Amino acid sequence: MISFKNDYSEGALPYIMEALLKTNLEQTVGYGEDEYTELGIEAIKRSIGCEECYVRLLVGGTQTNLLTISHILRPYEAVIASDTGHISIHEAGAIEATGHKVLELPNDGEGKINVDMIRECYELYKDDFHMVKPRMVYISNPTELGTLYTKDELVSISNYCKEVGMYLYLDGARLASALASEKNDIELTDYPKYCDAFYIGGTKCGLLFGEALVITNKELERGFFCSTKQRGATLAKGRLLGIQFAELFKGDRYYQVGKHSNEMATLLKKGVLEAGYKLKTDSYTNQQFFIFPNEKIEKLGEKYRYEFWEKIDEDNSAIRFVTSWATREEDVKELIKDLKTL
Repeated sequence: MISFKNDYSEGALPYIMEALLKTNLEQTVGYGEDEYTELGIEAIKRSIGCEECYVRLLVGGTQTNLLTISHILRPYEAVIASDTGHISIHEAGAIEATGHKVLELPNDGEGKINVDMIRECYELYKDDFHMVKPRMVYISNPTELGTLYTKDELVSISNYCKEVGMYLYLDGARLASALASEKNDIELTDYPKYCDAFYIGGTKCGLLFGEALVITNKELERGFFCSTKQRGATLAKGRLLGIQFAELFKGDRYYQVGKHSNEMATLLKKGVLEAGYKLKTDSYTNQQFFIFPNEKIEKLGEKYRYEFWEKIDEDNSAIRFVTSWATREEDVKELIKDLKTL
């Protein structure tokens, strides 16, 4: 079976594995207080151009979202998100389990929300003491549909959040793919300017595991370590995260992960279109959504792994293919060939 089901099927980038093996027998202190974690955090701060930011290395995306949102919000405060957002549909109610309501907004067709939607939601809830209070806006880049926020969109959401006293939190699980996209106009150094908090994805960008949370709003970093410990998210062998991020942020490695992923996705997209099939969304990142006849999907499943997305009609469905740092060009070409001949 050839997998296009996700971007974390393989282990990790070879240089990550080499660094972990090289340091395997070294003795370091725990809980992220080691020299490798310091090196990883310093590398991230240099890359984002924000030396004064608070950076915490965590294990996974859902863990990072849960910790960040629950740490920042008071019990009666809520987070606004797209109805396709990861915290809305892919985290088993993790946010709600912390006592915080997710106020889902119908997305714009591309998985995004905009200022007008956010404003309408905020105005509806803000003055009624029977209701939760919107205090945070959650977005992701890329979105769950592989689409991108533009810099103008990010700035406008950020400005509105500041205007009404909400926090802006950005999920960057696949941020490498966003940064390397031909449609992207947001630099990595822009995110600290417009977000109160965001995270740089590692698990889906070539690491064994790991996400780097960046808190730019000073009032929010107080006590965050205690929140991670309380929720079982403080890794005793913290150096495993530090080593990986220190390696990933050498030179332009992080960008190159996204570049390769996107190139493979673009190759696949071109081949599918040439074969006469339609797109579910017009993605320029490493997630691609195609509409195929159901019988073809069934045949594809005999050789390829993919993610079923949604039913389109009685005869057709949308499925998702995801490429990664490890996707081989020959596998993409083989998939395209099979699509044309099945």
